[in-house]
Amino acid sequence: MPLLINGEQIDLSQPTRELIYSYPELEERAKLLRSQSAQIVGPKGLLYVQQREFAATTPKDGSVSILGSDDATTCHLVVVRHTGSGAICLTHCDGSDTETEVLLITNAVKVLSPDTECGRLEVHLVGGFNDDRHLSQRLTNQLLRAFDRLQDSIHLVTFCVTELNDRLDKGNHFPFIYGIAANVKTGEVFHATFPDRGPDEDLRSASILEGAKMVNIYDSRKEQLCIGPYFWMPSPAVDYWLEQDDEYILQNLSTSPLAEPPHFVSHIRASLTCLKEHPFPEKTLFPSRKPWIYWKNEEGLWEKVSPDQI
Repeated sequence: MPLLINGEQIDLSQPTRELIYSYPELEERAKLLRSQSAQIVGPKGLLYVQQREFAATTPKDGSVSILGSDDATTCHLVVVRHTGSGAICLTHCDGSDTETEVLLITNAVKVLSPDTECGRLEVHLVGGFNDDRHLSQRLTNQLLRAFDRLQDSIHLVTFCVTELNDRLDKGNHFPFIYGIAANVKTGEVFHATFPDRGPDEDLRSASILEGAKMVNIYDSRKEQLCIGPYFWMPSPAVDYWLEQDDEYILQNLSTSPLAEPPHFVSHIRASLTCLKEHPFPEKTLFPSRKPWIYWKNEEGLWEKVSPDQI
C-alpha cells in the first residue's frame, strides 16, 4: 500500500522539492516544528534511543512517558504511531539498512496495535540538512521509498528533513533540529535535547562503531530496557584513533564535520576507549551472554536489575 498525504498517494518519481510544492502543508508543519525552542528533557520517564536503535511502547506504559533521540546531523529521526492504539515507536536511522529498519519499526507498532482497523499508521520524519555529500537527501529518499513499499497504508504527517531542516550560517549549512521527543501518552512530537543519554551511552555507541545493526532496546510488556549483549573482535585501529587529535577525529569519523554538536569528539573518544578496555566483551561484560536489564525506579530513573530480580 502507498505512502499517503491527506489520503492521496505520493508520487515519488518527482524530486523532493516538487513534493513540498505539491503539499504546502508539509512545509508549514516543518516551519512550526523549527520555530520551537528545544525543550530540555530530563531523564525522569525518558527512554533515550541512540543511533541504530529503536523502542516502541503504548500509552499504558507506566515507566516510559517520553521517547527521544538527538545528535542527528545527516541521520534522520523517525516516529511511527498508530492513532487507534496509541502505540508509538522512535528510531535513529543512518542509512545502513533503511528498508529493513522501516519494516522493523512499523511491525513493532503493529504488534502493539491488535485492532489495526481502528485508526491509522502515521509517520514523522525529522533530520538531515543540505550537506555537501548529499547523504541527507539520499536517506530522505530511501525512507520515503521504504515506507511506500509497505503492505500497510501509512500517512506522512511531519516532513522536516534535508532542505526543510536546513539553515545557513556564514555560508555553511547546519540542521535546524538535531533532536526530537515523542510523548508516549499524546503522540506529540517536539523539538528536544537531552542532557542524559544513558544508561551505558558509551557502550551502546561502541557497538555502533563496530557495525551493529538496528536493534530493539525495549520490552514494553515487561517495561524493561535491554542493553546488549554485544560482541566484537579486538581492533588494532582503536589505538590509532585514540592517538589522533580532536580535529583529525572530527574530520574523519563524522559524515558532516562542520555540523556536529560540540561533544561529538569527546563522545567518540569515550566509545573508542570502551572498545579498547573491552576487546572481548563476551568475557568482560556479557559472560552470561544475556542482556543487561534496567527498570525505572520510583524516581523515574533507570536502575540496573540483578539477575535474581528478573
